[in-house]
Amino acid sequence: MTAPPRLIGMIHLPALPGSPGHRAPVRDIIASARREAILLRDAGFDGLLVENMHDRPYQPGFAEPQTVAVMTAACLAVREAAGLPTGVQVLAAANEEALAVALAADLQFIRAEAFVFAHVADEGLLQSSAASLLRLRRRLGAEHIRIFTDLKKKHSSHAITADVDLAETARAAEFFLSDGLIITGLRTGHEPSGEDVRAVRGVTALPVLIGSGVTAENAAGFLRHADSLIVGSALKTGGAWDGTVDPARARAVVLAAA
Repeated sequence: MTAPPRLIGMIHLPALPGSPGHRAPVRDIIASARREAILLRDAGFDGLLVENMHDRPYQPGFAEPQTVAVMTAACLAVREAAGLPTGVQVLAAANEEALAVALAADLQFIRAEAFVFAHVADEGLLQSSAASLLRLRRRLGAEHIRIFTDLKKKHSSHAITADVDLAETARAAEFFLSDGLIITGLRTGHEPSGEDVRAVRGVTALPVLIGSGVTAENAAGFLRHADSLIVGSALKTGGAWDGTVDPARARAVVLAAA
């Protein structure tokens, strides 16, 4: 896979062992992921992205061994159940762990935060990860796994790079060998501005992905300038990220993006 799937549905795993919100047995976590994967496939999504969203508060730049283990098992179940291109994101900015999960579960891509430029996230200071991440990918023989990268991580302050606009950040990520550029709003469920999307589209030949705030109402508009949509909150009951997948809402997004 070189380009991202056009419509990527988020699977937010229940809180994993070791995180403050953990309640469900591992077998139930995996069953939930498998169930949502099938729902999204049947709704018409052509890609999936698995994330440990419920593991808040997130640890900056790393994930514990049990997180990696359970996410690998869940990703295997998702890939086998849905048969779609699948990726993984490990919060927060645990990009090397995500690459390891993707390799073990035979996934096609990861979503990486803090790829270029340091910034201050709600988890703390995050350093750029491009150099170590791409060197790890080479050592693992995992260059078939695409790395799609957030340009300016949501839930973050970018004051220390305020003199570097989004277009210049996109140029830097492309120079540092990103496989695709993800644009977000300020927080989960918040859409980026059309101006930001057009600015990035205008300076790169890489795939452009919208990584937050996609809904049935704005999907078609985003696809005028973006190659791919990552959809999470809009698929859930009530449009809340921590709800369960609502098949009707999922189908509405697919129809809007057709």
